[in-house]
Amino acid sequence: MSVSLPSASAAPARPLLLGKARRLLTSSPVPAAAEPGCRFCGATLRTTFVDLGTSPLCEDLVRPEHFNRAEPVYPLHARVCGQCWLVQVGDFVRPEDIFRDEYPYFSSFSTSWLQHARRYTDEVTARFGIGPAQRVVEVASNDGYLLQYFLEKGVPVLGIEPAGNVADAARARGIETISKFFGRKTARQVALSHGQADLLIGNNVLAHVPDINDFVGGLPILLKAGGVITMEFPHLLRLIEGRQFDTIYHEHFSYLSLYTVERIFAHHGLTVFDVQELPTHGGSLRIFARHAADASQPVGERVGELRRREIEAGVCTEAFYTGFAETVKQAKRELLQFLIEAKNAGQTVVGYGAPGKGNTLLNYCGIRTDFLDYTVDANPHKHGLYLPGTRIPIYPPERIRQTRPDFVLILPWNLSTEIRQQMADIHDWGGRFVVPIPKVTVLD
Repeated sequence: MSVSLPSASAAPARPLLLGKARRLLTSSPVPAAAEPGCRFCGATLRTTFVDLGTSPLCEDLVRPEHFNRAEPVYPLHARVCGQCWLVQVGDFVRPEDIFRDEYPYFSSFSTSWLQHARRYTDEVTARFGIGPAQRVVEVASNDGYLLQYFLEKGVPVLGIEPAGNVADAARARGIETISKFFGRKTARQVALSHGQADLLIGNNVLAHVPDINDFVGGLPILLKAGGVITMEFPHLLRLIEGRQFDTIYHEHFSYLSLYTVERIFAHHGLTVFDVQELPTHGGSLRIFARHAADASQPVGERVGELRRREIEAGVCTEAFYTGFAETVKQAKRELLQFLIEAKNAGQTVVGYGAPGKGNTLLNYCGIRTDFLDYTVDANPHKHGLYLPGTRIPIYPPERIRQTRPDFVLILPWNLSTEIRQQMADIHDWGGRFVVPIPKVTVLD
């Protein structure tokens, strides 16, 4: 097979940092720099966005036999670059330490996320004429939660997913999956062995890569001329407006605005031609990109309109970022006040979910079994384990019906509608749900 590959743009100079991510798809990390530098443009990082102290890695659930072992903790300090306005945390450990044989995150355990994936598939196949003659490739394809819907339509698909057990789950669905980290090297290998992609997808992965230049630099290599890239990622504006500090953790390296993503993509020869604002994960963006030289997809009005709104909000000013830390402290005080009052009244509080964001919330606020008796999760791979740092035990959801708590604190608050529907019978004994973000709210 003969494939013409575009040459990768040279990345801007930057201090190299050690890397790890929950869904990291990039090359092997390199030694840490003495002074933090922007992972995109290399400028020295001098401005704090928020400092959440130290915390263990949010996906490192604790096995019972390791309960009494000390855990490593790392600074969780988010800074903003004064040149490109990329908000970011530091890199600490290797990707190989995250992508073990028993990686616990499976996208398919959320029914609302599956519905989101099916709607996307229907929309994008109709809009871009994706059918059996085209190829769809997804980076960070997880357990095939999305590609299965393209497969149903007869579209050839390929997943790239480094976590072995998760990739095996995708293969069991009949989805060809390559277990590799994604970057320029993998992009060249896949383009030569499988051909380039007509549609190249990356959902909730852009924030998870420590070497964002290597990752984005691989996209034009794997994208066919005339092809389209779509990517989804949490929107920095929604994070700030919604006090979503719990979405900051070590496996989320970057926190992204459209303004900054456009700059990163443009540096690597890609143009963002459309953007959609989504409700997922507390407010996300879905961008559509193409080769810069491809004029077949003109830049739409939504791109300029959102860019204008971001600039008017202040994304290019230091003051926009420096006020966030105080709102986080207030959110912590509010949650602790609720828990203290509930426990002093003799009421029981348990959690629902064991997500990464929940571990940031609990560790930053110092919440352990003195406040939260236990948590539950629909993912059986997490049952019998303990949350990192807090050592809160994880049970199946049925535990809530057995113990009948007064309050259920929904840790994956972005899935609160789905969880409330699944556990609506807690009202039978007078139980109530609580969401911690953007403010503590008791739901009747």
